[in-house]
Amino acid sequence: MPEEERALPIVIVGHVDHGKSTLIGRLLYDTQSLPLDKYAEIQKTSEMLGKRVEFAFVMDCLEEERSRGITIDTTQTFFKTPKRRYVIIDAPGHKEFLKNMITGSSQAEVAVLIIDSFEGIRDQTKRHAYILGMLGLKQVCVLLNKIDLVDYSKDKFEELKGEITDFLGRLNIRPTFILPISAILGDNVATPSEKIPWFDGPTVLEALDTFKELKVEEKPLRFPIQDIYRIDGERVLVGRIEAGHLKKGETLFLLPNNRKVTVKSIRKFLSDDVTTASFEESIGISLKGRPRVKRGQILSADLSSKISDRISANIFWMDPAGFHTGDSLLFRCVTQEVPCRIEKINKKFDPASMELIEKDAFSIEGAEVADVLLQLEEKVVADPFSEIPEMGRFVLEKDGRPVAGGIIP
Repeated sequence: MPEEERALPIVIVGHVDHGKSTLIGRLLYDTQSLPLDKYAEIQKTSEMLGKRVEFAFVMDCLEEERSRGITIDTTQTFFKTPKRRYVIIDAPGHKEFLKNMITGSSQAEVAVLIIDSFEGIRDQTKRHAYILGMLGLKQVCVLLNKIDLVDYSKDKFEELKGEITDFLGRLNIRPTFILPISAILGDNVATPSEKIPWFDGPTVLEALDTFKELKVEEKPLRFPIQDIYRIDGERVLVGRIEAGHLKKGETLFLLPNNRKVTVKSIRKFLSDDVTTASFEESIGISLKGRPRVKRGQILSADLSSKISDRISANIFWMDPAGFHTGDSLLFRCVTQEVPCRIEKINKKFDPASMELIEKDAFSIEGAEVADVLLQLEEKVVADPFSEIPEMGRFVLEKDGRPVAGGIIP
């Protein structure tokens, strides 16, 4: 993908009314990513409701949202700094956020946790922080919003900073930045604020620009085999490169058996004399000799993947019917499909409160989160979700329908 087309995916989370939508609107406005007609519409709507310009309305596309002043949908939008493009994934609540992250509709590489400086850490703050820890997101920026409501107090900022550092530390989250801002007034979002001379750290945009892209294309090769064709008398393995790259003549490992194989040729649609292929490309390859190959095996550049028939994972149970000990399931990760069962439910949570429901449980109800141990009938190949997302994300099926999504930490 060309560099100019890249967009670093960010998820913005926080307690209701702590300013998520306002921050997004401000980011779009300050980076000139907001069309003039949209800004005029926001001005008009805000005036009708008797409010000052309400940047939260950028994300609120429904009349119901505008009249009630809340966000009720999940949205993606883009903005750009001189360094790169960003895509913001704004999830309205913890259930939607967790489900989206686990099932793969978003692949956030940076998390922004927004906290009201006046209200401090609230219940939903804790829930979202727990989820960030569960997902293994390492790039985290905490924004202490509404600093204007505490008179731009350095003492209040330092007090909250200490509380947040201690709380997140217990979840194994170490934020790169903790910043004082006012999203509604623009303080320290795109430009430094004269109202907080005691703070010499970066603005929100400067902080975001320091975060690194996951760059899955630079990870070791992962090529799940989707199918095997016979073309011009030659066996051709087809699939999509989920990490890294490969080249003609390269020696690889065929997992899960760890057998060494050599790439004889690479085929791309409407291309001749192909010698290399990269991340996200769908290709065909042939191997030297006649090694036994089947759908679901993984061609890899190294042996760093986890290869096992026992997988520890976090799952979000989506099926209203729930799960009961003994139910037969199907594990699906990239092209791997293996019958499995949940051998142990270590603990489960209610995502509405993130409170522990039960340890060593025997069932999982709809919309519950669980820490489980999967026993599979065959060994599978997996990588941590935070390292190679597609190799660390899976779906569980029951009777031919998806019932749960999961991630491998």
